[in-house]
Amino acid sequence: MAKYKIQKTPFVVPTTDGKLIEEHFGKATDSNSDLSIAHMIVPPGWSEPFQTPNFDEFTYIIKGKKQFIIDNKKIVLETGQSIKIYKNTRVQYSNPFDEPCEYLAICTPAFSLENVNREKN
Repeated sequence: MAKYKIQKTPFVVPTTDGKLIEEHFGKATDSNSDLSIAHMIVPPGWSEPFQTPNFDEFTYIIKGKKQFIIDNKKIVLETGQSIKIYKNTRVQYSNPFDEPCEYLAICTPAFSLENVNREKN
């Protein structure tokens, strides 16, 4: 049995909002339900509906800025900053800025559509 795995072909999640999601490890890539790691790039003007995930989510900004609304408070992260959002926290993610935002998202347990609890627009 191998002692490690190098991920060369992440699963590219199909989207319709211009967001690039490359899952390197997680449910879609290697059936890991404990943890997911995804590389993401969101275009200017992108946003998602509010959600209340059943997982902790760590975000690290590689390039650009990303806006979070948590408990009606706007928080903006910039390049090199990170945040942990605890499970069962209502949050909205967006990029209302003029440049793309590139970041890593790590979820524990792993991200799944069943556990993200997105609100209807």
